[in-house]
Amino acid sequence: MSIPNLPNIKAELLDQPSIDKLAPAGALDHPPRILMLYGSLRERSFSRFLTEEAARILEHFGAEVKIFDPMALPMAGSVADDHPKVLELRALSLWSEGQVWCSPERHGAITAVMKNQIDWIPLEQGALRPSQGRTLAVMQVCGGSQSFNVVNTLRLLGRWMRMFTIPNQSSVPMAYKEFDDAGRMRQSAYYDRVVDVMEELFKMTLLLRGRTDYLTDRYSERNEQARKAINRQIEKL
Repeated sequence: MSIPNLPNIKAELLDQPSIDKLAPAGALDHPPRILMLYGSLRERSFSRFLTEEAARILEHFGAEVKIFDPMALPMAGSVADDHPKVLELRALSLWSEGQVWCSPERHGAITAVMKNQIDWIPLEQGALRPSQGRTLAVMQVCGGSQSFNVVNTLRLLGRWMRMFTIPNQSSVPMAYKEFDDAGRMRQSAYYDRVVDVMEELFKMTLLLRGRTDYLTDRYSERNEQARKAINRQIEKL
């Protein structure tokens, strides 16, 4: 089979998108599952405080939220993949339907703690993809004036991990002023933005639930699988 004017495309492998194919599939009788990662090990960690504040908002909307504790997670590549903290992180990523990444800004970039967690999540885990198709919201806390270096970097990483990163984001400047002694975020325009971001993440997660398998099904990968199948048949001859 061939397609006029598109001789390089294998017609039998090309999907014709339609609204009917976007109908949700699978069981959706559980609350949206959100995994939250933060990028600091300090006892008074503002990225953890912001993550916990965002978790309360998501739980109010009806999400099931789990926050991964990065303490004792080894550096990527320093231990085997069966380390308990690595297994925990990967299981949570597979469990999730959406994620929130929140990091402090250090030397104009994300922290090693944040990057290490992302580095431990593989693009593929056997036949499964622990990050592909998940929604993602990105946030950062700053020690000084407002910056967007961290959220920009997290967006780049989210794209690399094949996640649907929502347009909205949160950057909290001079974070030490925005949280009280108990670690609760004070009312401000920055707090309102966090609500906006979690609201948008929750909506997008609901919108994409049951549709991500179809949305992430790619012609190039179907073509590659077809070539591999042909090669396997040739090897058997």
